Amino acid sequence: MQIVSDIQHIVRQAQENAYRSINQAMVQAYWRVGRRIVEEEQQGISKAAYGKGVIKTLSVALQQEFGKGFSERNLENMRAFYLQYPISQTLSAELGVPDFRLSWSHYQMLLRIENLEERAFYEIEAAQNKWSLRELKRQFDSALYLRLALSSDKAGIKQLGQDGQVMESPQDAVKDPYILEFLHLTEHYRYSESHVENALIDKLEHFLLELGKGFTFVGRQKRISFDERHFYIDLVFYNRLLRCFVLIDLKIGDLKHQDLGQMQMYVNYYDRFIKLDEENKTIGIVLCQDKSETLVEITLPEDNQHIFASRYQTVLPSKEDLQRLLAQHLDK
Repeated sequence: MQIVSDIQHIVRQAQENAYRSINQAMVQAYWRVGRRIVEEEQQGISKAAYGKGVIKTLSVALQQEFGKGFSERNLENMRAFYLQYPISQTLSAELGVPDFRLSWSHYQMLLRIENLEERAFYEIEAAQNKWSLRELKRQFDSALYLRLALSSDKAGIKQLGQDGQVMESPQDAVKDPYILEFLHLTEHYRYSESHVENALIDKLEHFLLELGKGFTFVGRQKRISFDERHFYIDLVFYNRLLRCFVLIDLKIGDLKHQDLGQMQMYVNYYDRFIKLDEENKTIGIVLCQDKSETLVEITLPEDNQHIFASRYQTVLPSKEDLQRLLAQHLDK
């Protein structure tokens, strides 16, 4: 019955709103606890020694009434939380504290990110995309910020920390590399392109998160035909923010110039026969295990804006390697 469905929706929405309200109230309370600890420390002669004594005394007293949530370690985290999120941020008029949108567990993880722009990026993305703590950890472990920064200039990197990932141009929809560790494929295992494709379909929700904002799945092995010949595009998506189709072809091993030519044909077909007049030009991405940047530059037109070659990895990347690449990228 429709009335049953309607009431279930009402109750679930109320439960979600109640949970968010309680969660926000607790996060704000922890921030205020941190502020009160700092205020008390400032009255001590030796801040370091006095602060440790205050936290130890508080922990004993508070755990007796409120339990293990007020251990010395958690109180240290509350203190750090206040120091890292000062009052100058967006305020809640009623409480005079920053307007927090994530859970306490999210913020505990964010506090471990030393780079302030990188931390701000993950906070924005987690809030906008409603990432669970597990998904936030996965995106951080896969170095999402560093991978996006590698395709940005200095102004673009600064924007990541201010606005998160912004979808305005075809380049914004592309990462290099893509991290597919959720497929559980070993790095040197001899798998086929269809093996990777099947694994991606089985883990489609994970792959959509890896692709980024605005992606919806259209189909796999989409056939296009002309001159009595048939071709099959591995994966087709639509990005509602960019308002365009995104075609993905999977390749095992090194990228070949024929792979880019084939993708150019797919994109041209979609632009001429599939997309609507009010939609933007189709984007094509060839996912490969390795590529020559020189081969890509020579094969594609100088004014290319819609065909891309990106690597994929089946294991988590080394953040040290990505940071080194980013430093080289910024020096250019």
